[in-house]
Amino acid sequence: MLIHSYLILFSTSYSSMTTLSDDEKTQAQVAAEEVNEPEVSSNAQPSKAWTTTHLELWSYYIYYIGNNGLSGFNFGPSQFQNLLFLAGYDPTEGPGTACGSNGCVLPYLGDIRDINSIVLLTNGISFAIQAVLLLFIGAWADYGHWRPNITIFFTLLAVGVSFGWLGVEEPSQWQAGVALYIVGLITYQCSLTFWTAAFPGLAYDLPEVGTSRHEVDSGAKSPEEHERFHSLARNRISNISFAVSSAGEILILAIMVGILKGLHAEQNTENNTKSFSVLIAFSGAVWLVCALPWFVFEKRRPGLDLPPGASLWTIGFKQVYVAFRECLRLKQTFLYLIFYFLMGDVLNTTVTVIGTLQNSVVFYSTLDLTLLLIVGIVAQGLGIYIFWLVQKYYKISTKAMLAFNVLWIIVLTIWGLIGVHTNKFGFKHVWEVWVYQVFYGLMVCPWYAYSQTMISEVSPLPQMFLFFSLFSVMGKTSAFIGPLVSSAIITASGNNDNMPFAFLFGLGVVSTIFLWMVDVDKSKVECAQFVLAESEREAFKTARSDISGIDASDNSK
Repeated sequence: MLIHSYLILFSTSYSSMTTLSDDEKTQAQVAAEEVNEPEVSSNAQPSKAWTTTHLELWSYYIYYIGNNGLSGFNFGPSQFQNLLFLAGYDPTEGPGTACGSNGCVLPYLGDIRDINSIVLLTNGISFAIQAVLLLFIGAWADYGHWRPNITIFFTLLAVGVSFGWLGVEEPSQWQAGVALYIVGLITYQCSLTFWTAAFPGLAYDLPEVGTSRHEVDSGAKSPEEHERFHSLARNRISNISFAVSSAGEILILAIMVGILKGLHAEQNTENNTKSFSVLIAFSGAVWLVCALPWFVFEKRRPGLDLPPGASLWTIGFKQVYVAFRECLRLKQTFLYLIFYFLMGDVLNTTVTVIGTLQNSVVFYSTLDLTLLLIVGIVAQGLGIYIFWLVQKYYKISTKAMLAFNVLWIIVLTIWGLIGVHTNKFGFKHVWEVWVYQVFYGLMVCPWYAYSQTMISEVSPLPQMFLFFSLFSVMGKTSAFIGPLVSSAIITASGNNDNMPFAFLFGLGVVSTIFLWMVDVDKSKVECAQFVLAESEREAFKTARSDISGIDASDNSK
C-alpha cells in the first residue's frame, strides 16, 4: 500500500493544461492523460457502450481494497524471512545450532549468506524478472484489448500464491518460500500495473465528462472550463480510490488482529509461523472477493493501435528506445532521469533493508507487524495531506518540495548508518521501528507523488506518453540493482546488516546533486524547442471511433 500513496497528494486540486509546471498537478497517470487529452468536438462524444457506470466505478475502487499488498508485499516477505531465521544457524557454531546474537546464516546460491542478505538478493532477483517481464508486456496495458485479461490472469495467480503459503509452515520448507516470495511480488506488481491502466478510460467515459464535452460543442462552456472539469473528475476518482483502499486495508488489518488472537499467535513460535501463512491466505481471499466485481463489470475499452512496424512483442522496447533517444536531446530531462534512477534505487533498497531489520527486531511477531502496518497507513495519509496543505498555502514549487522530501530519505540512511558500529541505534530496537513507521509515513511517502509529478514538468507535452514509459522502466531497473549490491555488501562485511546504509547514504548524496542541477525553467524552453523541431507523430492512435486524438493510458508502470 505504501508505494501507491501518491494517489492522493494533488487530488483535490485542478489545473489548466496550458501550464506544464503547475504545482497542483496530480499523479503520473493523471498527468499522462492530461497531456494527451482528446480534442473536444462533436465527433468526440463517447459511445454509450463505453460510458462509465456507477457500478463499474465502484468495482474499480473495491479491487484496490484487495490489491493492497498485504500478501505479496508485506506478510509474504516477512514469512519468508521468518522461515529463513528458523531454518538458519549460528555462523560461529555451525549447522544444527539456533540463530543467536552472532548472526544467522544459510547456504544460498553457492555461498553461506546472512539471512538478510538472502532476502535482499531474492528481492533483487524478483525485481529483475519484473523489469524484463514488464519491458515485454507492460505496453500491452496501452494497446489492443489484452489489458483486462492480463489483470485477471495476474490477479488469479497472485491469489493462488497466497493460498500456496498455507502449505509452507515449516522451516525446512524455506526453499519453497523463495519461489512463493518471488512469484508473489511479481504477480502483485503486475496486477497493480494493469489495473491502474484502466484509470484514464474510466475518467474519460464518465457521463458528466461526456456532457461537459457536449456543452463545449454547443458553446455553453469553454474548452478551458471543460479541462478543469475533467481534471476535477480524475482527481475525484484518485481521491476516492485511495480513501476506499486505505479504509478497507485498516479494516482488514483489524480483522487480522482478531484472527491472530484466535490462533494464539503470541503463544509460541509454531503458532506464529502458522499465523503468517493464514494471514497471507486471508489477504488472498479478500483480494479475490474484491476483484470479482471488477472482472465482471469492467468494460473492455479498446486500447491504442500498434505503430507501423511494431508488434506486441516489440512495442515495449520501441517505446523505451524512442523515449531514451529523445531524452538525450533534452539536458534537464536527462539530468532528472539520472536523479530519478539513483534516488529511486536508494529509497527502494533502504525500505527493503529496514524491513528486514524490523522483522528481526520484533522477532517476526505477526501481531506486532500487523499493528505496525496500521500505524504506517494512518501516518502516510497524514503525511501526504500535510505536504499538500503546505505546498498549496505557500505555493512552493514541485522541485522544492521534492528536494525537501529527499532530505528525509537521506536522514533514513544516516539513521541506519549509525548502527554499523553500535547496537544503541540504527533500527535495532522496538521503539525505533515504531518511530520509523510514523517517520516514513509523514516525511518519506510524499516521494511517490512529487517524483512522478516532476516528470511532467521536465518532459515535452506531446511526448509525455513516451517519457513516463521511460521513467517507469528506469525505476524498475533501479529497484533490482540496489538490493543485489546491498546483499553483496552484507556478505563482504562479515554479515553486518547495517553496512548497506553506507552505500545508500553515498548514493543518495550524489543523486541530490543531479536534482539540484535541474532547472525547470530551462526545461520548458528545451521542451518547447524540441516540440517545434519534431514533426507530428501518428504512432499512437486510438482504436476508439468516438475519440478524435489520443486517449492516454496510464504510464506509471
